[in-house]
Amino acid sequence: MVVGLPLELVVGLAVVVVVAGAVNGLAGFGFALVGTMALATVIDPATAVVFMIAPILGVNLSLIRELSVDELRTCGERFAPLVLAALVGTVAGLVVLDSVPQGPLKVALGLLSLGFVANAQRLVSVPGLDRVREGCFVESRAGMVGVGAVSGLLFGGTNVGVQLIAYLRSCNLSHGVFVGVVAMVFIGLNGVRIATAGVLGLYPSAALAVASVVAVGPAVAGVAIGKRLRTTVGERQRRVAVLGVLTVIGVRLVLGGLGIA
Repeated sequence: MVVGLPLELVVGLAVVVVVAGAVNGLAGFGFALVGTMALATVIDPATAVVFMIAPILGVNLSLIRELSVDELRTCGERFAPLVLAALVGTVAGLVVLDSVPQGPLKVALGLLSLGFVANAQRLVSVPGLDRVREGCFVESRAGMVGVGAVSGLLFGGTNVGVQLIAYLRSCNLSHGVFVGVVAMVFIGLNGVRIATAGVLGLYPSAALAVASVVAVGPAVAGVAIGKRLRTTVGERQRRVAVLGVLTVIGVRLVLGGLGIA
């Protein structure tokens, strides 16, 4: 997969990509996060981000079939402000993310993730949450533009797109439509990211670009495994898993932004 690495390490990376794909096939998201974080432990984090762009695109192309043609058109119109704002934010993230204060941005996005968990969980009644629901996780043009632009900025430079996922989960979509809409959004974002990364010369070498494309194969295979497992996992289990992942990510973003972790 990555030229110049020992065979056993290449096999290990392939396993990581397959597992990340399985998570995405099961829950509808998680591939970019799991894959990028794992790869960043063995290669330069910036290289890991760029390396994962093509596999992320491939995974979401395999998931877009969750939407029918009519659903694709309807959802495209419904979430157009979110997608367009995220595209602008994503390009900006690739260009300038290293030069903007990431700490406060990570804290804000981490709190958004934790806010979504508080909104979606059903175990504890949170005082005043009904008023927050009316003002925060609402499907409005202004809300979509705000969430899309800010989340696109972080996603462009880190592959962390959980805030977009959190917003989409607040829109009362069925699981199948949710998976398809997530795929639709990230297909657009990653298509633009590949072109932008090429223009900006962010790929360290042609070999890395080729290896990134090759990684699409095991990634898509992992998604197929996850989709098979989805039929054996109930909605409650998926919900617990999603909220658990969002909680972990939210805490990590907050701590990372504060310089604690």
